[in-house]
Amino acid sequence: MNTNTFKQWLTADFWKELGLLTLNVIKTPKFWKELIGMTIGMFAGAAAVYYFLMPSHIIVGSISGLSLVINTVIGGNADTLSYIVMAINAFLLVLAFLLIGNEFGLKTVYTAMILGPLIQVWDRIYPYTNFTHRLLANPDPELLEQLQGGTQVLDIHGNPYILDKAGHVLEQVKDTVMSAGLGTGDVWFDLLCFVVCLSICQAFEFRMNASTGGLDILAKIINKFLHFDIGASVTIGGAIICLSAFAINDFRMVMIGLIGTWINGLVVDYFTTSLNKRKRVCIISPQYDSIRKFIVNDLVRGCSMYEVTGGYTGEKQIEIQSLLSTDEYAALCKFLNENDLKVFMTAGNCSELSGQWFVHRSRFEESRDKYYQKRHDFFEKMRINYEEKNPEAKTRREEWEAKHPDFVTRRAEWYKKHNIHID
Repeated sequence: MNTNTFKQWLTADFWKELGLLTLNVIKTPKFWKELIGMTIGMFAGAAAVYYFLMPSHIIVGSISGLSLVINTVIGGNADTLSYIVMAINAFLLVLAFLLIGNEFGLKTVYTAMILGPLIQVWDRIYPYTNFTHRLLANPDPELLEQLQGGTQVLDIHGNPYILDKAGHVLEQVKDTVMSAGLGTGDVWFDLLCFVVCLSICQAFEFRMNASTGGLDILAKIINKFLHFDIGASVTIGGAIICLSAFAINDFRMVMIGLIGTWINGLVVDYFTTSLNKRKRVCIISPQYDSIRKFIVNDLVRGCSMYEVTGGYTGEKQIEIQSLLSTDEYAALCKFLNENDLKVFMTAGNCSELSGQWFVHRSRFEESRDKYYQKRHDFFEKMRINYEEKNPEAKTRREEWEAKHPDFVTRRAEWYKKHNIHID
């Protein structure tokens, strides 16, 4: 970060402009869509940590895993784990702002700060001890007194008795959520469930230019500056954190964590590729202008046109290239089939996109919404002038709208969708 950027943060104009920008963003449907999506994703991530990481003590390469090591060393519970997660994330969020950008930083502030509280939410909704523990019938009064005093007491298997929030004594009957019984060591199933749930969560957050915080911030930094795949970046940072598990686990559990970190990187890459997948379409056709108009006007996508020479016939033709989403590609195929156009088309998958892929559509939508706003203002002014001269017309309109609330609702939704402001 340069000195000028730091000085800019200290000016009142910067914060005033940031506040106005934030206010405008909050008003958009995109903001609420992404907010809900990030929250749902973090609920899944918190469930993965709480139900699969905590009971089994698997240390997969993540800040949650590092927090679990610290939490176990100090003898903490779900509440202290959430505080440790928030403290580490707070430090890493500073790096997100400085090295990646304000949008990524702001979104990651939200996702990282809610991870710890969401772990507590799952603990309140349905504690994992419901899967791994059972009520101890007729506990010894001395045992109950020791637990209430904060003393740790182990059973014959070497597992500690737990005093739940209702004051009941719990004894452990399963070593993990997915194990069949005490001592079966079905830790691989917990590992698989954790990796799948967390990888889906991470892929969704990366898709919205956010992250789950913690290690994902480091992975994003590695991805940005060293240009590694995001999955490889997750694996590199995670492998280092996994080594901290030697503080609480044996060599076997550390190796399981390293394998889980590697699988996590592979699954993140898979889901990220699936979410970002686009079709690179190449079309050669005598009716290229009709196809170009459909892509530009109907699909609202850009395209490139090249003059190519056939290797067999030697004829010069026009090739159209465009990047389309899966739905847009399906619409293009439907258009070509319905109009019986003579085409030669190839299509391949692209997962890495950067630059101005969204520019054409965003400019089109912006100009369209401005047109709708001008048209609305013009007819609204005419309506007001007419109703001032004819009060009975206003009464009839209000009565009709009262009888058709569904129309009023649809109109309001359409206004909101196209950013039409009503005075």
